[in-house]
Amino acid sequence: MALLDELSGYEFEDLMVDVFRHLGYENVRQSARTADEGRDVLMEEVVDGRRRAVVVECKHTDTVSRPVVQKLHSAVATYEYDGPRRGMVATTGRFTGPAREYAHDLGDGDGSVELLDGADLREIGEEIGMDLYNGRIEILCEEALWPTHPTAGDHAPLLEVVDAVENLESASVPDPETTLELEPTVRVSGRTSATFETSVGVVHSLDETTDLVIRADREPPRVVRSELRSLVAGRTAPRIDLDEYERNLENGFDDLEQSRFGRTETGYREWAVDKFRAIHTTTVHYTGDNNVDYEKTCTPTQSDVSIQSINPVYLPHVRSRLTLGEYDYRYEYYAAGLSWTETTNDLHRCVHCDTGGARGDGPVTYCSNCGSINCADHVRTERLENEPVCTGCAVTERFALKRKYFYDEENLEAFREEYDAMAFHEKAMENVPLAVGILLAVVFLLFVLVVAVGL
Repeated sequence: MALLDELSGYEFEDLMVDVFRHLGYENVRQSARTADEGRDVLMEEVVDGRRRAVVVECKHTDTVSRPVVQKLHSAVATYEYDGPRRGMVATTGRFTGPAREYAHDLGDGDGSVELLDGADLREIGEEIGMDLYNGRIEILCEEALWPTHPTAGDHAPLLEVVDAVENLESASVPDPETTLELEPTVRVSGRTSATFETSVGVVHSLDETTDLVIRADREPPRVVRSELRSLVAGRTAPRIDLDEYERNLENGFDDLEQSRFGRTETGYREWAVDKFRAIHTTTVHYTGDNNVDYEKTCTPTQSDVSIQSINPVYLPHVRSRLTLGEYDYRYEYYAAGLSWTETTNDLHRCVHCDTGGARGDGPVTYCSNCGSINCADHVRTERLENEPVCTGCAVTERFALKRKYFYDEENLEAFREEYDAMAFHEKAMENVPLAVGILLAVVFLLFVLVVAVGL
């Protein structure tokens, strides 16, 4: 709970007011922040049909000792309330043994004192949907973009990539191992309106509405690249409630992870204001009354920026691993229904030189002998089967002075027998360039001979 300790005492009180309201307590309010006489939060609860006051002391310390509990017990006894009352101490830290013993001796009825330590706060946060891991209420997001093609199947992007590989069909590949991570994003819309004046009048003005899509799972936040922004901000991006999400996808992926939002809504609002100010900062040049040229940097103030909306949504990040023969291939992408943008694609790169690809330097070809994917420089035609084989797994031997490629020793031995049974001209055709060269050389020599004898 170290991050809870980064809050001030007043911020911790503010947090606990929200916690108690979510827990269902009524008339939750803070006492005056001076001379509170041990009463930080006052509220009411209904127990067995009776309304009871609850007096809360919030302690933003590492350790709470017995005197704090005694002081609150006295404050509860003197609290003016027409009815039963009890106390509660909430801390980001822990209680000492004597403090717990004193509270235990008071019992659990009227006049008792309940103790909530840092671990209790975490459990309460999980129970009521408030994340207290950093002492603040993080964004509560209930929606995610849909990660699969609605009609083409769960693995449509991967299979489309597979079909672009020569000698490989999507229908023949095994099911990939696929994990899905829901990454938090926040779309912030803000209007920046500002006017900048000098002695000569207005030199610059603006009134613009800007949208930002922010990666919200890391510190500091950052604006996503344009492809991801299109997924999140697209009007056609289908959304689904998280509860329904898990019910529909539990059989479609091997694992489902959900990352946390890194800040509260207020935190992203403040960050976005600073970002909008930076985006709309510009330097203008103007001529003064004295005909001298001037330069002015125009930066909007915080009050010039108004945040119009903050819209959180989880962005699906799909990671697939496809095993083909001896090789594992990764294919990763961000998805939003019919649309997706890939981040990793091993299937369009040669395993030998990391180049090539249907979307890169050239086509790639699948070697069914070992499962490798290869660029044109690392694939050959298997002599016996007349099918592609990569240079990495092929067995080779020279025939008619030309290197031939075979799936294995068995294929090589089978071709040796065929080669031995071939006629001379058939063997020569195993190296067509050589055969043609020899033929041309013979013709040339005959021509020279004829010229020499004067025929």
